[in-house]
Amino acid sequence: MMLLTQNTQQATGGNFLTDYGLLILLAALLVFMFWSSRRRTKKMKEEQEKKALQMVPGVKVLLQGGLYGTIVEYDATDLSQPAHIELAPGVVIEVHSQAILRAVEPEDETVDETVPGDDVIVSSSDTATPRTEIDPPAATDAPTAIDGTPDADDKPKA
Repeated sequence: MMLLTQNTQQATGGNFLTDYGLLILLAALLVFMFWSSRRRTKKMKEEQEKKALQMVPGVKVLLQGGLYGTIVEYDATDLSQPAHIELAPGVVIEVHSQAILRAVEPEDETVDETVPGDDVIVSSSDTATPRTEIDPPAATDAPTAIDGTPDADDKPKA
């Protein structure tokens, strides 16, 4: 009778790790995922608060669409309120407050401004560079081949 009891005890599992190892592994994975999620949320909140402190009127910013502008109005406490950004003198747009990507440092900004009809390109470094234009090729009456000689197949029209 004793022999029968020992065999059934071994068959039903006498080892704790083999019985509950998978459950322990799943519980540890669940705890790690919860901890990681909380840590990431905390880090994002800190970054958002740091960004909100930088966003004051007069700061140059980069929007997510690639536009540069200056903050006119921004409510750091209520992010559901729109921010007002001045793109050019007198041009103020209203954007979602989270559309502001980051504040721009003066050395980060490398924007070239070209005014049509000017002979000078003005860059952010305040140096003038003369514009060079390529003259278009002169138009000819007869079609020419790539090497510049007239095509033999094409005859002038009378």
